[in-house]
This record gives sequence, structure tokens and C-alpha cells, in this order.
Amino acid sequence: MTGADTSSFKCVFKVDGGALELHSLRLRRRAAHVFDSQLWFYLKQLASGDFGRSDDNNQRVSAMILEGLLPTLALTVPMFLVELIVSISLALFCAYYRNTLVDRFFVVFSVTLMSVNYLVWIILGQFILGHGMRLFPVWGFESARYLILPCLIGVIGGLGVELRFYRTIMLDEMYKDYVRTAVAKGVSRRGVLFKHVLKNAMIPILTSVVMAIPFLYTGSLLLESFFGIPGLGRMAYDGILYSDLDVVRSLVFIGAVVFMVANLITDICYAFADPRVRLK
Repeated sequence: MTGADTSSFKCVFKVDGGALELHSLRLRRRAAHVFDSQLWFYLKQLASGDFGRSDDNNQRVSAMILEGLLPTLALTVPMFLVELIVSISLALFCAYYRNTLVDRFFVVFSVTLMSVNYLVWIILGQFILGHGMRLFPVWGFESARYLILPCLIGVIGGLGVELRFYRTIMLDEMYKDYVRTAVAKGVSRRGVLFKHVLKNAMIPILTSVVMAIPFLYTGSLLLESFFGIPGLGRMAYDGILYSDLDVVRSLVFIGAVVFMVANLITDICYAFADPRVRLK
């Protein structure tokens, strides 16, 4: 056997006469030093911004991530903002008309939305609004019009959970002592709701909002796959489907980093939302 370098390793057998029969063969790679390992090689890659190459199309993963980031954010950011505004507005509406028929209706409405599978909304939206009524295209990413239907489906699919969560927060604040004190002093229900309840409910709202930031990066796997949007969600789906290790590993790594940063931002935002919280 000749060649110490693994890139130029070759094995030579010489037989003077007769046949050569190998019963077993074992190749072992000896580490040249303590830093000669896959972990050290991967850390050096990360430090240089190199996430490897895709086994599927032989492209650099970093370039693929940059290319897919814009379609993903174009889908997830409007969907997130619309869902946040609508859910908080409806939650305040339920708190204003608590224990009435209006409040009960939105409770049933949110539970109904939560009970329907996400795939059902996608199939119904594509079949009725896309194929039947011809209102929206159902495949591709050529203009903003191609994002309307997936954004609408995303808002409907996640509105039930968000509405019920924010409604619970608002109603929990409505029954506290400071609300009864404000009402006893003559503050109107609307003033109590917007000046006191909403302000004191900002801690759980901030937690929910900031912790949703990593999911804006990862994208919506189902929506991007069903609507042909070339974003990071579809990239992750293809990576898992074709066992593309570098793609999946890079997306998981960046997602974990964004998640930790979001946790840090959440703790910092607490100090601005609640004067009882101090940064040390």
C-alpha cells in the first residue's frame, strides 16, 4: 500500500505467479493530529460561511439559501403580520363583548379552525378559489399575485390557535383587580381595554410574536411544496426527500441560531414592555 495522503491513496498488490485471493480487507484512516476530524473541518466551513454542496444539484448550499430566502420571506412575513393583527383585534373584540353571543361565536369559530387539518385548507383553496373560480394561480412564483392564495390559506390555518391564545390572555387580564379598580373609578370599558388590558398583556404577546421569528426563516413546508414556491421550506422538503445531508444540516443549524437569537430578543423586549423587569 502506498500513499499517505487520502486524496492520492492507492493500493498496489504484486503477485509473481498464480492467483491472488483476498479473504478480508480492512482500511483504517489514522488522524494526523487532534484537530484532524470531521467536527473541526465542519467548524472551519461554518467560520468561512461555507455550508457545503448539495448532493442533488451540486450547488453551494449558502447560495441556495440566499436564493430561497426572498420567496420564503415574501410568503411568511405578510402571512404573519395579517394573522397577528387579525387575531389580536378579534381577541380584543371578544374581551369587549365577553360572555355574550359574539364571544361564544368566536370561540366556536376558533375551535372549528383548529379542528380542520392544514392540508384540507390547501386542497379546498386550490380547488375552489384556484381551479373552480379562477381567482388565483395555484403554482409558481412569478408575481405578488401568486402569493395571495397561500397567504390567505396560511392565515386561515393558523388563525384559530392564535385567536384562542390571545383571547385567553385578554380575558385573564379583564378579571384582575386593577381592571375592577379602573371600572370603579369610572373608566369606560373601551379605555380599560386599550389603556390597561392590552398594555399588561404585552408580555405573553411579545413572547408569541418574537418566538415566531425563526419560523419566518424556515418557511412553510406544506405551502411552498403545494404551490411551487422556491423557498426554504420547499428546499428543506426536497433535502429530506432526497437525503441531501448538507442542505438539511445547514437549515437546521441556521434555524437553531435564529431561535437562540429570538430568545435573547424576547428577554430584552420584556424590559421595554414591563417596567417591573430590569436588564442586568
